[in-house]
Amino acid sequence: MGGCQEAARRPSPSPEISQPDHPLHLQDPEYLRDLPIPPWINRPQPTWRRYIQNITPSWFAINMGTGVVSILLYNQPYQARWLHILAYIVFVLNIVLFVGIFVASILRYILYPELWRVMLRHPVQSMYIGTLPMGFATIINMIVFACVPHWGDWARTLAVSLWIVDAAVSICCCLLLPFIMMFKHPRSKPTDMTAVWLFPVLPNIVASATGAIVADALPNPQHAFWTMITCYVLWGMAVPMALAIIAIYFNRLITYKLPPRDVIVSVFLPCGPTGQGAFAIMKLGQVAHKVFPRTHALPAVAAAGDILYVFGFLAGLVLWAFGLVWLFFAFASVSRSRFPFNMGSWSCTFPIGVWVTATITIGKELPSTFFNVVGIIFSICVIIFWLAVSILSIQKAFTGDLFYAPCVAALECRATILEKSEESSA
Repeated sequence: MGGCQEAARRPSPSPEISQPDHPLHLQDPEYLRDLPIPPWINRPQPTWRRYIQNITPSWFAINMGTGVVSILLYNQPYQARWLHILAYIVFVLNIVLFVGIFVASILRYILYPELWRVMLRHPVQSMYIGTLPMGFATIINMIVFACVPHWGDWARTLAVSLWIVDAAVSICCCLLLPFIMMFKHPRSKPTDMTAVWLFPVLPNIVASATGAIVADALPNPQHAFWTMITCYVLWGMAVPMALAIIAIYFNRLITYKLPPRDVIVSVFLPCGPTGQGAFAIMKLGQVAHKVFPRTHALPAVAAAGDILYVFGFLAGLVLWAFGLVWLFFAFASVSRSRFPFNMGSWSCTFPIGVWVTATITIGKELPSTFFNVVGIIFSICVIIFWLAVSILSIQKAFTGDLFYAPCVAALECRATILEKSEESSA
């Protein structure tokens, strides 16, 4: 059985608990004290089971990063056939990765059902549940972009069905995970706060953007209208909450300075709700502009769709500009010192990527060569970073260092403390 010291020595692929002297590694984890120690924690296990045991929800951040790369390749302002081919390849790769990680996650909780409660009580790993619907949404986006034009109605129906599932899971994340933070998680200090708190609300914003893309592809105006209305609700549930969390995070940075270098990449996360929120509200405005005249909604205002279209662009531009501020903070922060690779590195690919999608959308709407060029430059940066993180992830996977679960390490620490306590009392 690995103990606290072993857990401290094991490499950490997640940004939340990567310092060797983190209290969860050296002290009795408070949030596990009323949970029984599972019998398998003391038994040697086959290597493959150990790998399954250490696949956490944060692995779905790989899908988020890979998915946004396929979307960027497909939607560049200056298109070429080879870009679409690359987008298809990355799209298929993302599907394979998602299915593999999803199946491994199901196996994890079938083989080790106790880990579900342990993971939910972990103050950070539980936040990463939100990466599942966000990674899934990138696949739905590409189904609409790449499959619907070629395969027609059945692909459109598939996209709508998958989006309904994704939206339902996103709503559960937005409502339940913050409540679990209030009810089950241990009391935290202000310095414990990270931008990972955004993960429970981000799925709603991503689902609203995906729903807007789906609505734009629906031929039935009534179906498109109610999909659009649902997306506005999703957006309204999440964006104000995300801005509130960003304000708290800004106060944490000002008061307690930048986070440690092991978690410094988390400063990129505020670009996610600002960038994706900007894209979503602009896309919803485009859909409203098309759908309102066909459905005769809000008949007292003849130009209701046009108003929402203009409002969407202005709101999107403001959110994009707010994201630009955080993008500067993030690059300025990481430029001060090199940061180690861990699974948290995947978390900064998606936020930058969705901010770039908003940039490209603004460039198309104005239209503006400046925004188009900025979008291309940052798209190249995202793709290069994705390639670098992918190569490092493959290397870490072969050495086994990638397979690390902080919640399992905390459980092992708890078991070791109880074992030593029993030995000393005997």
